[in-house]
Amino acid sequence: MMDEVLRFLTDNSTFYLATVEGKFPRVRPFGFVMKYKERLYFCTNNQKKVYRQLQENPYFEVSTSDKNGEWLRLNGKAVFDTNPQTKQAALEAAPFLKNMYSVDDNVFELFYIENAEASFFNMKGSRTVTF
Repeated sequence: MMDEVLRFLTDNSTFYLATVEGKFPRVRPFGFVMKYKERLYFCTNNQKKVYRQLQENPYFEVSTSDKNGEWLRLNGKAVFDTNPQTKQAALEAAPFLKNMYSVDDNVFELFYIENAEASFFNMKGSRTVTF
């Protein structure tokens, strides 16, 4: 189940992550996801609003679609897990991150999704998986 979600997100490498700021939704494009320690991880910068929003309300949703008109909606709770090992795994999984972050910097943050629910949709219907 998780691998199918990971594959959909990596095949459609720009996906949109939604948070809440006060009572308003906020959506922005993301492009990094990795499987690490049997969890799906995302990253951000602790100087960004998305970081502060997830600290205040850790529930978020991700959505993306493919060229065939299928789409994914993934939601759950962000659990921050920033340590040198997780940072190193992210930098190895996505070398482009090395242009922005390092293991030793103080802004690179990683979080995984907990209590994930993923729904896959197409014109014929939908199905939902949890992990």
